[in-house]
Formats: sequence, structure tokens, C-alpha cells
Amino acid sequence: MKFLWKYLKKYQWMILIGMGLKLAGTLTELLIPYVMEHLLDHVVPQKETAPVLLWGGAMILLACVVRFLNVTANKKAVWIAKESIFTIRRDLFHSALNLSGGQTDEIGLPSLISRMTSDTYNVQNFIRAAQTLGIRAPIMLIGGIVITLTMDTGLALILCIMAPIMIGLVVFISFKGIPLYDMVQRGMDDIVRIMRENISGIRVVKALSKEPFEMRRFGEANDTTSRRDIKASIIMALPGPVVTLFLNIGLTLIVFIGAKRVNAGVTQPGVILAFLTYFNMILMGVMGLNRVFLMLSKANASAARIAEATEQQEDLAVLPAEKGAATEREGHIVFDHVTFSYAGNGENAAQNSAAFAGSSRQQCLKDVDFTIRKGGSLGIIGATGSGKTTIINLLMRFYDPGEGHVFIDGQDVRTMDRDALRRRFGTVFQNDTIFASSIRENVVFGRNVDEERLQEALGDAMAADFVNRYEDGADHMAAIHGGNFSGGQKQRLLIARAVAAKPDILILDDSSSALDYRTDAELRKAISSRYTGTTLIVIAQRVSSIMNLDEIIVLDEGEMIGKGTHEELMRECPVYREIQQTQMGEVE
Repeated sequence: MKFLWKYLKKYQWMILIGMGLKLAGTLTELLIPYVMEHLLDHVVPQKETAPVLLWGGAMILLACVVRFLNVTANKKAVWIAKESIFTIRRDLFHSALNLSGGQTDEIGLPSLISRMTSDTYNVQNFIRAAQTLGIRAPIMLIGGIVITLTMDTGLALILCIMAPIMIGLVVFISFKGIPLYDMVQRGMDDIVRIMRENISGIRVVKALSKEPFEMRRFGEANDTTSRRDIKASIIMALPGPVVTLFLNIGLTLIVFIGAKRVNAGVTQPGVILAFLTYFNMILMGVMGLNRVFLMLSKANASAARIAEATEQQEDLAVLPAEKGAATEREGHIVFDHVTFSYAGNGENAAQNSAAFAGSSRQQCLKDVDFTIRKGGSLGIIGATGSGKTTIINLLMRFYDPGEGHVFIDGQDVRTMDRDALRRRFGTVFQNDTIFASSIRENVVFGRNVDEERLQEALGDAMAADFVNRYEDGADHMAAIHGGNFSGGQKQRLLIARAVAAKPDILILDDSSSALDYRTDAELRKAISSRYTGTTLIVIAQRVSSIMNLDEIIVLDEGEMIGKGTHEELMRECPVYREIQQTQMGEVE
């Protein structure tokens, strides 16, 4: 709970006030049966109406005070829980955005989503309950026993014997439930992953008529998590019936023994009625403790998962300039004999976003070496899984190379501020995202881009024609993932976003695959003529998209098997020549 206290300590005075109000309300509530006992045993026998009305009014007044104190304390608890969980969610979201590629691969996007939703919900419930039930339950339990001891020590001994047994049972079983709820939350990660895959790929599922298969896959994950949750819930629910059994036994003993004591003149009937009321209060106290420990079990597992994400150590720290590598090679971008592996990413890597393009392959790049001049252009082509996107990940420092170094303007990228580094790029990733917002917001994306520049970017990306056909133009709303646009329209909007801020380096990762050849050619012409000072990197499957660039590299399983101009590769690289012949249907 040290992690939670970090967020709650700034509310400590409000928490103390709220808990004080709850304490006062509970103690006041404990007085009501005591007043009732006095009314029945001492006031009613006087056979006078005024004292009865006076003490009855006192009970009503106490009930009103209890209600006021409890409602006020509950409002404060809800407000503190809401404010603290807002801060926790904000920090978790900030941490998720700033995780390195390797850290994101390790945790997994579905797990981050479930931590942001169900885990924070569990923590919020516990913060609220700890301030209300956490005070009310033990005071009800202890206060009920103490007051009954003052009323009739003999009858109260029955409670004193049973209470430690019940409390011990609740605490023991609750701590057994903590690891079980950690497994439940991990099962939620699997459910979120499958839901996320199916929602984002719903068209593929429908097109292949795989709804039954996906329903079975979801059902298996759901059943597994349900079984874990049921097991944990059964274990955590065990104290309830056991405690009820003990208290009912005690209640029977109180009635049986109390009746004999009343007949013997040792105690009064009002005491027996008060004892029965206090028994119910003690039952509520024990059950309240059980609920608190249940929420504690869930919150403990959830808080540990949230802390794991928010307290990740910086693994891509900015190096001091003197610790960075140096190069004598001239060029805007230099890859100096770079080798890279996705070390131990496992299945989470396959769940990663296209921005990080993680995979389960261990060796991804081997001795990749090239230079791009300022304002120059580079094309990258190769089979799927050959490491093309990994080059971009290293260039933008989502990962660091295992061997070799990456330089921009002669400076090791590891010594550059990450935000400053990435602001130099305009990037269209493979399978990039259109957000559920206006076209304007998707292109501007919070940057300092005026209306004139917005229209220029749409025009350069060949998107102005279809955008201006909408009645509301750039204010037209995009659906989630751009579902109301065609594939080509989405790619053109993504390119407009990439060029809108006139980047120093423009990266197009398979960004024209949905465009027809004419639009692709016009797009390449617009970029080459209007962004002459921008260094261009194009990753493509089409030879036509890169054949006019300054230099092209051909990748095969992470190795450069060809480098040169289109003409040079046609002469010297059989793989490139085969790709060209297959796509163009002719031999140059």
C-alpha cells in the first residue's frame, strides 16, 4: 500500500476529518440501543408519557445525527477516491506514453488497457471503502462488545469468545485471496487482448466467416478468467456463512441464557433487546471487515500492477554528450554497422502496435550500414519481416541498437532529448491510426499548424479533393480508426499529418499501398518538388515507389543484400531484379 499512500498523503487531513466524522457517526449509532435499553427498563416502568417522549425524541435525534455524519463522511471519501484515482490514471497514462519499445513489449498493450480500467477501478473502490467501512466495521465490532460488557458481563463473554475466532478466520482467508485476484487480473489482460484484436480486425473476421472461431477463443479466455474469479470469490465468501453461523449460535445462547437471567431477576428485558441489536451490529462489523479485506485483496493485486507500469526505470535515458559515440562520416543520417535483436519479447511483442513493430524474432538487423545526405532520399525494400520498420524504430529511438550507432547530423541519437528528436520527424507508420476526431484535428495533431498550412498539407498529400467535397470540409468527423474513409483516403490523411509541420525527416512506411499508381506517382512528385530540404525515407513493397530515390537498400532477414540506385541494383542484386520483374512484368 506504499504506492497508494504516495497519492493519498496530500489528502491526509481531509482523510482524517472524514474518518473522524465516520468515527463519530458510528459511536453515536452505538448509543441508540443503549438509550433504547434505558427507555424500556427505567423510563417505561415510571408510566409517565413525557419522559417516554423525551427519550424517544433523543433516539430520533441520535438517528438524524448518525445520518448527517455518515453522509458527510461518505461524500468526502468518494471525493478523495475520485481525485486520487484521477491522478493515478493520469500518471499511468503518462507512463504508458513514455515507455520504451522494449518496456511496452514486456508489459503488452492489452495489459496496459486493463490496468487503466479494471485495476484502477479496484483501487478506487478500496480507497473509498477504507475510509468508510474501514472505520465503521471495526468500531461496530469492538464498540458493540465493549458496551455489552458494561451492560451484562456474563452475556458479553459469549461475544468475547466468538469475536477473535471470527476475526482470525476473516483475516486468514482474506490473505489467501490476494494471489488469486492477481491471477484474475492477468486473465483480464487476455480478454482485453482478444477483444482488442477482434474489434480492430472485425472486417477480417466477418470476411473470413470466423465469428464462431473467435467466439470460441473469447469464450475460452472468458471461462478461464471466470473460473479464477469464482474460485477467488468462493474463498473470500467463506467467512460470511461461517460468521453468520457463529453469530446465530451466539444469538440463540443469548436468548436462552438471557431468558433464564430475566426470570431469575438478574437482568432486565431491555438488556436482552439491546444485546440482540448489538449482535446485529457486531454481525455488520464482521461482514464489513470481510468486505474490506475482499477489496484489499483486489486492490493489492491491482495496485502492484499499476505500480509496475508507473515505476518503470528509464531504460532509454539521454546520455551526456561526452558519453555518446562519434562519427567522422558526413551525412544527415548515418547508420554505423548497426545490429539489433528484440531480446526476449515473447508473445507480448506480437501484440505491440505498429509504431513499435515488435516481434518474437530474436535477430532482427545484422550489420546495417548506410548514410543519407541532407535533403536526400533512401528507399528500403524487402520481404515481410526483413527488418524494414525496425530501422525506423532505431532511428526514432524506440529502441537502442545492440551493436553500432545511429547518428543525426553527426550526433549520437542517444544523446538527444527524445521529444526534440522525434519532433524532427514526420512519420506515417505501417497500419497507422486515424483518431475519432475531425480531419483538421487528425492532421494538425496539436501542433502549431495554421489553416493555410493545413490546406497545403492536404494538397501535397493528394487529399484536398476528397476533403473539400465534404460540406464541412476539414471539420468533417472521422470515425474510430477512420472507418468512414477508404484505405487510400486514410493513407492520404496520414501523409498530410506527416508533412503538415514541414519535418526535417519524412518517413513513409508502406504508406501508399492502398493508392493507385497514378495517385502514388503524383504524391511522390509533390513531395520531391515541395520538400527539397527534407530527408526522405520510404519503406515500400512497390519498386515504383522507390525507384527514383537517391539510394535503395534491399533487406533479407535483417541483412543488407543490396545497396545502390535502381539501375545499379537491377544490374547487381538478383533479389531486387526479381521483385522488379514480378511487379512490372518486364526486364530492364
